[in-house]
Amino acid sequence: MSDPEPTIRRGEEVEYETVDAADGLRKGVLIGEDDGAPNFAVRRFTLAPGAEVPKHTNAVEHEQYVLAGGYTVGIGDEEHEVESGDSVLVPAGTVHWYRNGGEEEGAFLCAVPNGDDEIRLLD
Repeated sequence: MSDPEPTIRRGEEVEYETVDAADGLRKGVLIGEDDGAPNFAVRRFTLAPGAEVPKHTNAVEHEQYVLAGGYTVGIGDEEHEVESGDSVLVPAGTVHWYRNGGEEEGAFLCAVPNGDDEIRLLD
């Protein structure tokens, strides 16, 4: 594989899609493999007021940075209130979930390694 080229991606170029597993969750890939990034993808998620993401695991780690709003992140058996400026590490295979009980939209960046990510929803 050749060395990656520097890339600028404008905000208006990012397409957001609804995430089927959760009502009120949307995802846009800011930079990823399709843009020539060899190792990581950076994604932006929005979590609407009242939205809940069910308990699940991922095969890959997640590093997250809260951009806006405040919401609850469940990691294992613990709940954590996060807000703009907070960072979260979800190790691979860790049960986690999200709930926005507030009145404003939450938004966060999420960096993940490129490649397959098996997502497993839990009951």
